[in-house]
Amino acid sequence: MKKIFIMLTAAWSALSAFSSAPVLSPAPSAGNVNVDTRLSIMFDSDVTLGDKGMIRIIDAETDICVDSLDLSIPAGPTESTKLPKPPYTLRPYIYDQPRQTNRTAKPGTPSGTAAPTTDEYQLTIIGGFTDGFHFYPVITDGRKAEIYPHNNMLDYGHTYYVTVDPEVFSTSKGRFKGISKKDGWRFSVKPSAPSAENRRLIVAADGSGDFNTLQGAMDFIPDFNDDHWTVFVKNGDYEELVYFRNKRNVTIEGESRDGVYVHYANNEVFNPHPDDVSTNEWLGTFPSRRAAFMMDNCTGMVLRNFTVATTLVGQAEGLLIMGERNQVLDVTIKGSGDALQVNGSTYFDNCVIEGHGDSVLGRGPSFFKNCTLKSRNAFVWIRNAASSHGNVFVGCTFIGIGNRSVLARTNDKYPHSEMVLIDCRLDNVPSEGWSGIDKDNCDYIHYWELGSTDLNGSPVDFSKRAYGSRRLDPVADKAIIDAYRNPAFVLGWKPE
Repeated sequence: MKKIFIMLTAAWSALSAFSSAPVLSPAPSAGNVNVDTRLSIMFDSDVTLGDKGMIRIIDAETDICVDSLDLSIPAGPTESTKLPKPPYTLRPYIYDQPRQTNRTAKPGTPSGTAAPTTDEYQLTIIGGFTDGFHFYPVITDGRKAEIYPHNNMLDYGHTYYVTVDPEVFSTSKGRFKGISKKDGWRFSVKPSAPSAENRRLIVAADGSGDFNTLQGAMDFIPDFNDDHWTVFVKNGDYEELVYFRNKRNVTIEGESRDGVYVHYANNEVFNPHPDDVSTNEWLGTFPSRRAAFMMDNCTGMVLRNFTVATTLVGQAEGLLIMGERNQVLDVTIKGSGDALQVNGSTYFDNCVIEGHGDSVLGRGPSFFKNCTLKSRNAFVWIRNAASSHGNVFVGCTFIGIGNRSVLARTNDKYPHSEMVLIDCRLDNVPSEGWSGIDKDNCDYIHYWELGSTDLNGSPVDFSKRAYGSRRLDPVADKAIIDAYRNPAFVLGWKPE
């Protein structure tokens, strides 16, 4: 009897070493799952991610593994490169290439003149960019683990099952026994893709729409499209790295500005430029990978009514725009060293832009109306050439955080920098206003102001403004003022 008791005690001890059964999503045997679904596991106690083991998604009919995540591979670099900044490519980047996915190309395959991306970190192809992005295969938060398969690996009309090795997770209550085929984590993807007839897609994080992710919806829309599409994003938390290119005439509209939160922990360290090619700014250069939300080589786009953010500090934009004739309306943009980068004509209305410094970066031209900017250091570093306007702000509010929040900074590399303020409110902006103007080379600098006041409406003191800047005169400069109030004059087209 004593022997039996000891055996039962040992068996109970072995069972209690494991956590109770976790809650899985998609739920076992779920149907009509979206093709871009995430996988999530809710444990009964706080979960810790391991540094080994595999997560596999397997076609239930063929038993072929269609995607796997190796937890022994680090997500991405954590230290900046020590190499000097490389030159820009001498051969323009070619955007008109067949769109590739993780199924048709190996992540890290060069799409331009850059060397292959090393595979020492996690890599996935997003939006056809074969050079790939570093990403987090699993993100844990308390008791929840969110699993991020490689993009574009599942098919409509197929059923899959998921296996998870025991080493992948542990919990505060005990070890994780893993998930095997016999545990039955199976789900079926919707029989077919959404209809393209209405050119309207719904994104819902809970799976109730056409897609779970914004990226999934943008991947569905054809490149270089002439017809207008609408992507409606329901309220929800969208922790995803968004990159799309070659889109035309698409409106992305959130259900509510604060309710739709698109974000990712990305920056220049985690997704750096290649060792041999610089990125950003110049037309035709190698695409950047460091922002949370990247809109590349796009025309006629409208972003409206949501919040976008990067949650890492560093060179890290919340939003990066490359293209022409784009509009951003009622959007909150949060970043770090550069919250917003804009290279190409863009109109902003009623936006909030929050950053740590150079909060608006780029070559313009950009027109900002009724926007609020918050920055710890310089609000703007505009780098426009003589061939285009820079950044124009009408009726905007600038709120400095700290003691170094000048309106803009520059250096002698950008002698045609242009930032014009008309009827703006300034709070905690240093008396000199502007920084870095070369006194021997400022003939073409347009650091101009008209009607700047404090938050109470009292005129600011212009007496200590930096040499080379200019206070516009309402009478003598009326023609200039009238021109710069007009978005079409700055952008070359009239926003609708």
